[in-house]
Amino acid sequence: MALETIPVERLQLRPHGLWNDEWFLLTSGDFAAGSYNTMTVSWGALGVLWNRPIAMVVVRPQRYTHLFMERSADFTLCAFPERCHGALELLGSRSGRSGDKIGASGLTACASSTVRSPSFAEAKLVLECRKIYRDALDPAGFLDPSIASNYAARDYHSLYLGEIVEARGSSEYHAS
Repeated sequence: MALETIPVERLQLRPHGLWNDEWFLLTSGDFAAGSYNTMTVSWGALGVLWNRPIAMVVVRPQRYTHLFMERSADFTLCAFPERCHGALELLGSRSGRSGDKIGASGLTACASSTVRSPSFAEAKLVLECRKIYRDALDPAGFLDPSIASNYAARDYHSLYLGEIVEARGSSEYHAS
């Protein structure tokens, strides 16, 4: 899919729809070295912090992608057309530790424009992000006690903030 570069301030998004309904692929690692992993994510945020456009993602420590997020200086978030939803379900339910789940998904990893982490040829939106912050969620900070029910195994997410350094997308994401 041909994507155009979009200045971040011109991105036109439905962030709740992207996270809840369409999901993203979070990918981190080094495409050129062939060392990367991806996973489907539906929890995160897009916004502004420290006067920078940011993407916030969370990854549980047992996920294989966590290893790549810890080692890599960057990551990508890719959104896809509805016809790719099955591939995203597969990529969110299988581990890359035990086989080539990307190959099984039918999606095509490719070099990104500005970061080492790959993006995907079938994506309709690509956000390339440089990591600028990470921390582990601390349950002592949960002000709403019901949040703890998301962590029966006490496997609290690591939180990553990435500065969006490049955005590419189809025309639906470009504000006039």
